[in-house]
Amino acid sequence: MSDTPSARLIAAAQAAPAAIDATGRHLSLRRLTALDKLRLYKAAGPALAQNAPWMGVALLAASVTAIDDIPVPAPATETQIEALVGRLGEDGLAAVADALTLPADGVEDAAGNSPGTPT
Repeated sequence: MSDTPSARLIAAAQAAPAAIDATGRHLSLRRLTALDKLRLYKAAGPALAQNAPWMGVALLAASVTAIDDIPVPAPATETQIEALVGRLGEDGLAAVADALTLPADGVEDAAGNSPGTPT
């Protein structure tokens, strides 16, 4: 494939992480950029942005771009973050966490663990 902007976009889309949760939902994901995180902190507000457990769950939820091929807009308010967390539930959040912690290229990590190998 040639190195055109279109080819790079297609390759990036194909490399995007995905997950299937315990209920069988297909979750399309993306790794958040620094700007995405900054916007999420703003949406959470100053108090919640300093609450590490809350933000951890919010960051997982904000990584979801589609559920069963239905687009999910990036949350822009605390209410939208909480609604998305509620929609995903424990099963969805667990699947997102698992998918985003696996090495992106499917090779061993620095500790020598392969995807699916317990750490």
